[in-house]
Amino acid sequence: MLSKLDLHGHAVEIVRRCGAAALSDVIDSKFGCVATFDGADFAQQKKPTVIPEKRFEFTLPAGVTVSVWKADLTNCPVDAVVNAANEDLMHFGGLALALSKAGGPQIQKESQDHISAHGVVKTGNAVVTGAGSLPCKMIIHAVGPCLPAYASQSDLAQAEGLLRKTIYSILDRVKENNLNSVAIPAVSSGLFHYPLPQCADTIVSAVKHYYGYYSAHRLKEIRFVNHDEPTVKEMLRACQQILGSQQSMSYSQAAGGMSRGDAKTSTTTLQMGNVSLTLKWGQIEEQQTDVIVNTIGNKFDRKLNSGVVSSAILKKAGDKLQKEIVSAPATEYVIMTSGQRLRCKEVYHTFCPTKVMYASQAQEAAAQEFLLKSVLDCLWLAAGKGHKSIAFPAIGTGALGFSKKEVADIMSEAVTRFAKKSSKKMDVYFVIFPSDVDVFKAFEEKMRTFPQKPSYPSLTPGPEPEGRGDFHRSRGPTPQISLRGPSHEAEREAEQWLRGIFFESSGFYTICNNFILHFGEEEQSQLSRLMEKYSVSIEESFETSRASIIVQGKSAVDVAVAGLQVEAQLINIQKEFVKEEASAIFKMISQDVSFEKKALSDSSYEFSDRMSAFKHMLLRAAKVDRVENAALEKLFEHKKEQLGCFKPKTMYQRIPAQFIDMVSRVGFHTEFAPPDDPAYGEGIYFASSPKKAMDVWKGPKKGYLHFVEAEVLTGNSTLGQRDFILPPLVGKDSLKMYDSLSGPEISVIFNGHQALPKYIITCEV
Repeated sequence: MLSKLDLHGHAVEIVRRCGAAALSDVIDSKFGCVATFDGADFAQQKKPTVIPEKRFEFTLPAGVTVSVWKADLTNCPVDAVVNAANEDLMHFGGLALALSKAGGPQIQKESQDHISAHGVVKTGNAVVTGAGSLPCKMIIHAVGPCLPAYASQSDLAQAEGLLRKTIYSILDRVKENNLNSVAIPAVSSGLFHYPLPQCADTIVSAVKHYYGYYSAHRLKEIRFVNHDEPTVKEMLRACQQILGSQQSMSYSQAAGGMSRGDAKTSTTTLQMGNVSLTLKWGQIEEQQTDVIVNTIGNKFDRKLNSGVVSSAILKKAGDKLQKEIVSAPATEYVIMTSGQRLRCKEVYHTFCPTKVMYASQAQEAAAQEFLLKSVLDCLWLAAGKGHKSIAFPAIGTGALGFSKKEVADIMSEAVTRFAKKSSKKMDVYFVIFPSDVDVFKAFEEKMRTFPQKPSYPSLTPGPEPEGRGDFHRSRGPTPQISLRGPSHEAEREAEQWLRGIFFESSGFYTICNNFILHFGEEEQSQLSRLMEKYSVSIEESFETSRASIIVQGKSAVDVAVAGLQVEAQLINIQKEFVKEEASAIFKMISQDVSFEKKALSDSSYEFSDRMSAFKHMLLRAAKVDRVENAALEKLFEHKKEQLGCFKPKTMYQRIPAQFIDMVSRVGFHTEFAPPDDPAYGEGIYFASSPKKAMDVWKGPKKGYLHFVEAEVLTGNSTLGQRDFILPPLVGKDSLKMYDSLSGPEISVIFNGHQALPKYIITCEV
């Protein structure tokens, strides 16, 4: 699935001034689409001072991958980077200054705000701030011990305990914030005078100890990242001695060649922009990536017990995978299923024609093109669904008749093309079966030909690049945005929204979003700065139950750029809201919040049963997704018992596209779908039918409309009134309130756990 939009006139200037990365984040948040930009120097990329190079990788028994990198910490593709800070969080020198400069003044401001509110950060502790414009979510400021220039053994013995405490504090912050990855430098070395060998040993042993005694959580990877060769070598030595010898090759080592015997214990990793490509030995069914790729015969004969790779995956995943794939959704090149018992979230089943069936040169080229597009489709699908890692077997080297070199060339070319355009971080693995030595060597030879300093764009803020090399053509291609989404409907909605901003603006930009009510002093200050910077007016309003912002000005470009920055503010608030709600749910039931949306086949009974409620409406069913969220289901069951209400009602909400995943993740909230007229109170509204939902939520009636089918616990209900902020008391002397309010074909609840999202139904007018 791919939608493209040509840019001209004001559109090019809007993208340049807004920034490709910022606009991409807004599109991702609102529609779940990955946006890539071609044909103009949209990317504002900061060139890394060090070409990223992985030196070591080892997986701890707790499942956490530890790696050693020579890389620039200011440009590291992880959720959080660690800053070696002082107690006052004044970032005046060393790594602290580098991170502060790269991330902008916001980092120092937030640090000073923390000191004002909480006082100095004591040695051994770590605190979190935002990351400014760095390409990560947050910075963990860790205060390690500072030694005299010529430390005694007594000084070192005392400092060792403090450095261990510092590392434990870093990992505690990682756990509290549910991070997947963190980059840690050699804290306390350098300006803090901790001897480098002892520093490396203490850091590595502290990590090993932490995950030896604490249960693993969401964390997937710890990177030890430093930019100078002596520190990298010491971290490598410490990891080899303390963790093991499961070392991966750097690019330069791969280019230097290896013996066949050595290769079995090695991997090759290359960094291409936002994409890390690793060649490794292994069994595809044992991989712990978000996505595992399988190969099957064809799109129509979906038997998993025929090929070697497919049979291995079926054996590991269990028979339910075979049942699921029969009716699973498919693109032109890929069938998508869950992972069942595999250690992945999804399996993408590719199908490619047998090459030997093609006699002519044109037909041979067609088979090669099919394989290339199959790999590309897997990569873009994974990115579109927010996955961070994907593992491929060597597709086509068996019964399909492709040569080992062909497969290595084609699959590597697909990853290269993806890396050139992707604004999303992705770890890609080529997993070669241990006995396929010649296949491994073919891929290894191909990876040796990759440029040592690839110029793939990373859509992160920073100075304009000096040149784009192969990305320029003599006359220049038409500037273009490509949209890759989880569905054709999502891509079309994103495209329509962008067209409205780029080509239909008349000096107005209107945002309807009740998270505007969450704006605090800082957000209001940002609005004031936007008005001054772009010479626009920004007016907030709240009518009945709906909040909105109108941006107005003489320049359509200024209005659009300012409006998109307001959208970015709202996205940050929404992300924080979801994070807090997920944390609250975890505290209630000690269970992480996660969800899946599974597309239903339009030929299934489940699909037709959902659409029966829409049969008298002038709407075309585009797609139906079943929502699965074990945490919300558990809370819903608790609520049933609490209310003594065991017969939920099937009811509906009409909801904007940008809140679909939020509802699926943390349930229903008043901000997501406020009614046009809150005539029965200020709670969460549900309608008894889709037709009634169209009355409650009038909104635009063109393009795609989204409905949530939910189970709702109304319990003891009473007639609602406009001024009810909460349900009234049951009796004059009672302390018990009604469970819900009602109106004609309407129910209003005030606790989101009284409703459970079951299906997302997308219709087209």
